[in-house]
Amino acid sequence: MRPNWRIIRSLLPYLLEFRGRVALAVVCLVLAKVANVLVPVALKFLVDTLEERGEEVMLLVPLALVVGYGLLRFGATLFGELRDAVFARVAERAMRRASLEVFQHLHRLQLSFHLSRQTGALARDIERGTNGMSFLLRFMLFNIVPTVLEIAMVAVILFVAFSPGFVVTVIAAVVVYIAFSVVVTEWRTRFVREANTMDNRSNTRAVDSLLNYETVKYFNNEAYEAHRYDRDLEAWESARMKNRLSLAALNSGQALIIAGAITVMMAMAAIQVTSGDMSMGDLVMVNAYMIQLFMPLNVLGFVYREIRQALVDIERMFGLLGEEAGVQDHPDARRLDPDGGAVRFHHVDFSYQPDRPILRDVSFDIPAGAKVAVVGPSGAGKSTIARLLFRFYDVDAGAVTVNGQDVRDVTQDSLREAIGVVPQDTVLFNDTIRYNIAYGRPEASDDEVLQAARLADLDDFIARLPEGLETRVGERGLKVSGGEKQRIAIARVLLKDPPILVLDEATSSLDSASEQAILHALNTVARQRTTLAIAHRLSTVMDADRIVVLDQGRVVEQGEHGELLADDGVYAALWRQQQAVAGVDGVDGEDPA
Repeated sequence: MRPNWRIIRSLLPYLLEFRGRVALAVVCLVLAKVANVLVPVALKFLVDTLEERGEEVMLLVPLALVVGYGLLRFGATLFGELRDAVFARVAERAMRRASLEVFQHLHRLQLSFHLSRQTGALARDIERGTNGMSFLLRFMLFNIVPTVLEIAMVAVILFVAFSPGFVVTVIAAVVVYIAFSVVVTEWRTRFVREANTMDNRSNTRAVDSLLNYETVKYFNNEAYEAHRYDRDLEAWESARMKNRLSLAALNSGQALIIAGAITVMMAMAAIQVTSGDMSMGDLVMVNAYMIQLFMPLNVLGFVYREIRQALVDIERMFGLLGEEAGVQDHPDARRLDPDGGAVRFHHVDFSYQPDRPILRDVSFDIPAGAKVAVVGPSGAGKSTIARLLFRFYDVDAGAVTVNGQDVRDVTQDSLREAIGVVPQDTVLFNDTIRYNIAYGRPEASDDEVLQAARLADLDDFIARLPEGLETRVGERGLKVSGGEKQRIAIARVLLKDPPILVLDEATSSLDSASEQAILHALNTVARQRTTLAIAHRLSTVMDADRIVVLDQGRVVEQGEHGELLADDGVYAALWRQQQAVAGVDGVDGEDPA
């Protein structure tokens, strides 16, 4: 339970943000409970007054008691509603802040976390966690506290008005009820966790399959996907059945305790009425208190069960907040001063896993305004170079610097502001073409968006669309071709206008004509920027100021295109291979990988 109570304590800041509202809600809560507890007292006096039947009893007295009874009933409801209305802002703001906090934290986590996690499960964890927070804030404050308060007030009234046996019975019933609820609910918690796990798994399976709709169709695997999804749903169904059956056992036990306590109390009251020690009004009051007391107690049992489930849900969400970011800014990190953006890799070693080194003693320079290409066979570590520059990961040894500043000593925000990346696999937001281009600089004007589109050779494509820039691209950009997605990504980076460009196979999805047009545009822009080009197809980087050849994580050659061909090494072998595949000398070949 310790971690759960730690989670409960972590909710206090959300309450303290609205101290006034919380205090007013507590006042309304107390007034509602006082009114509720006084209702049976008013009922008792009303019954006793009517039972006297004496002429001295004026009609005005029972009428006043009836009106008082009604006002108390109304007051209990009114103050309860006022309490909820006053507290609503606190609960909703807590959900908003928690959702935002988790969302921001997930964006701060390293790339490896997101590569190993499934988006569907993350979204489900956040949704259930925020709903659990709202439940805890509402019900712990407005059900557990008021129920305890009501039990205490009823016990005092019963002790003062009747024999101690009534108080002992109430206290014994409450203790047995709470103990039974706690023990059985703790036993049930594992079924709740299991159901949540199976729910995450089935939801993730569905999202993953639908996101890969085309792949499913290519391989005619609809039945296979349905079978896998149904297998997860079967496990979820089994877990939910265990949850339901254990809940039925809990509810039945609680009902037995309540029924037993009410039976004992009413038997005691009936005996005393028969002996003349209690009036009919007293009997009615005891009966009303029993019903009134065990109704919130029954709710308390429900609330405790739900609190335990909410704690399980919040535990997963707060577990996300507990994930440590692998790449963090130093406390004294300063903003990057790119000043042209000269980049240097100095004796860099890096591995994703300790037993599998990716880069070994990699060193090369990209002077300010120069274009340097990194080429090599598949698995040589080319894309890792770009990830280290962007600081998705930190190097194991050596250093990556921009304008002489180690990227580990500057803020990630300022570093990434200075770098524009066109990735090989472009994924677009499910929004308009305008939105996706403007994402590079959200405050950009329409003219600037259109200019970036022209530079990326998108203007003719946009002109052919009935909705132009307002055309939606679909989930992950599935409504546009691979080449069009790549041009949108290039336009987005051009709009960002960074001093450093990283082109990770930026033209890999384009036909020859479009590729040449975009290469011309990129080369025009790159003349004023430091450019790192990651390439398989060597013909796209022939004009680079320097070409760095990687093989098995090491720099094996450096130089211009002509020099490397003359050296007749790894680069020359790759060139000949690609030209042979292309079939025409001087025309780009296919990716040998």
